[in-house]
This record gives sequence, C-alpha cells and structure tokens, in this order.
Amino acid sequence: MRHHSTRAIIPAAVLAIALTACGGPSATPLFNGQSLDGWEHVGKGEFVIEDGALKTVGGMGLLWHTVEKFGDTSIRIVYRGERPNSNAGVFIRIPEEPKDPWFPVHFGYEVQIQDESDKFHRTGSLYSLSTAETFPPSPDGWNTMEITLAGQTTTVSVNGAQVNVFKGSQSVPPRVKWFEPRRGPRPDVGYIGLQNHDKESTVWFKEVSVLRQP
Repeated sequence: MRHHSTRAIIPAAVLAIALTACGGPSATPLFNGQSLDGWEHVGKGEFVIEDGALKTVGGMGLLWHTVEKFGDTSIRIVYRGERPNSNAGVFIRIPEEPKDPWFPVHFGYEVQIQDESDKFHRTGSLYSLSTAETFPPSPDGWNTMEITLAGQTTTVSVNGAQVNVFKGSQSVPPRVKWFEPRRGPRPDVGYIGLQNHDKESTVWFKEVSVLRQP
C-alpha cells in the first residue's frame, strides 16, 4: 500500500518563501524525516529511518518516490556513507513504476554514490556510462549532490562543483558486464529512487528535495 505524505507541506512552504524572496528556487522535500510516506520499496533489504535520515539496510533494493515523475528540474540529495567505498545510487528517468530493482538499472539512469572508485563508478558518474571527473569531499562527511534534468541533458554537481554533464545522444562505452545497464535512450521525465546496494554498504540520506523555479 502506498502512503502519500502531508507532513512535508509546512517545511516546504517555509523554505519556498525564504528562497523565493531571495530570487532562488524553492525546495520541496520528498522525504519528511519521519516516515516513508510517498515512497515504496522493491527488492531485497530495506530503508529504515534513523535520527531523521534514511538508512540503507541490505540489498539490492530500490526505494522509489511514487507521487510524481520529474523532468526539467533539479534534485538535491544530502548523504553520508559509512565508508568511502559504501555503495548506493540515485535513480532518475525511470519510465514506469518499477516492479523490481533491476528495472531502473536498465531503463533509467543511476547516478552513482561511491566516493572512492574509478571515474566511471565514483559518486556523480552515470554508472558505467558517463564519468565523474573528480570527487570534492565535504569537511563533515555529509555530501550534497544536485542532479539537474534539462531535456536529455543530465548535469551532476557534488559539494558545489560540477563533476558530470551527460547528453542522452552522446556515445558511451560498450556494455561488458551482465549487471551494467543496457544502453539506449531514456525519457525526459521519469520517477526517481534511491538504491540500497548490499549488506556491506551503509549510506544515510538526510535530504531528498526537488528544487522548483518560482
């Protein structure tokens, strides 16, 4: 059963007023810090709420936002990994409601979270498709990722630095491993989700927001 949250309305409105007054976009929280209202999990493992943050447990699974699809917007994620190689991901452009955690791998894009890895698999890359040229760490371990969708262009920034720009029409490396995503186009608009990868990887998400222009 799906549960759609109303608890996020007040903080979203307060933040929207503050940011719009400064001429910036308003932030709409998709996770209210208290419940999984508006989210649904498929696959192994789970997400639990710990100190106001989503925590990955086991895997491989997917927690996806059921309320709406997103396109031509920016998504802000604030996360922290237990270790530099803790593995997770943010899925975008998922065309349909996912029935299992592998559907978004092959029909959406995974913006990788793994702070210590090669450039095709480190935080900010589109997993095995497009590189993140660097990983600029944060001083306190909480990292801010912004994913901007503009038509077929996906731009990823980490801790204020742009690390990846991917256009859906650009060439990509051939698929060489069974678990790598199938190559091909993705939609302009789609669902988003968070990955819980495996029992050895723990990642906390304390913010999942959409930035909307006033």
